[in-house]
Amino acid sequence: MSAAGASPERGRQRRGEELRRHILAVAKDVFLETGYERASMDAVAARAGTSKRSLYAHFESKDRLFLAVMEWVRELYLGRLKTPDAYAEDPAEAVTLFCGRFQQLMAWEPQVRTCRLCIAEAERLPGSSSAYFDAIFASTRERLTGYLAEHHVVDAAALAEDLLARTVLPRLFRTLLNFEAPSKDDPDQQALSEAVDLPAIRRLVSAALQGGQATASSTG
Repeated sequence: MSAAGASPERGRQRRGEELRRHILAVAKDVFLETGYERASMDAVAARAGTSKRSLYAHFESKDRLFLAVMEWVRELYLGRLKTPDAYAEDPAEAVTLFCGRFQQLMAWEPQVRTCRLCIAEAERLPGSSSAYFDAIFASTRERLTGYLAEHHVVDAAALAEDLLARTVLPRLFRTLLNFEAPSKDDPDQQALSEAVDLPAIRRLVSAALQGGQATASSTG
């Protein structure tokens, strides 16, 4: 193909923030495919279509690149998860759908593979596993805690911790151990009712809100 007929996308050079985000997307795939130890900056640069010099200008080491990937995953994940008030006006239903969405995202194959990668590197790179925990679990808990507190739920932090543990962790644990196959389908929110057992989550949420950890207004 002549230069005049070349694809504009292929001929265009990424720069600045666009290049940085492209590198992060490529690096995530490389880490997931090969593991942290076998992944190399050479491989990332080659697949990203950039020079090692440009790669190191954005990320001074493989450790820094890995941590940046975890932060990028956090941005993407939280953007998909949103906050409980985005799901419904009724607090019980909003919490139900929020927990269901969290389970749907955590059972998605790329997310399961990312979690496994962080577990594998936890001893050698504790900073990366800590960053992943903060990015995924701590941020989700904080969003749910904040929502429950806004609705005057007694001991919102404890309730948020309990609900996430009961509605999400059992399935996540099964997928991590290959006892249950992770979902290969893109976690479309419109398919939430098909991807998770919402009635079961709804029962857990209802019981939790009514069983001694109800709102202050209803217990006062």
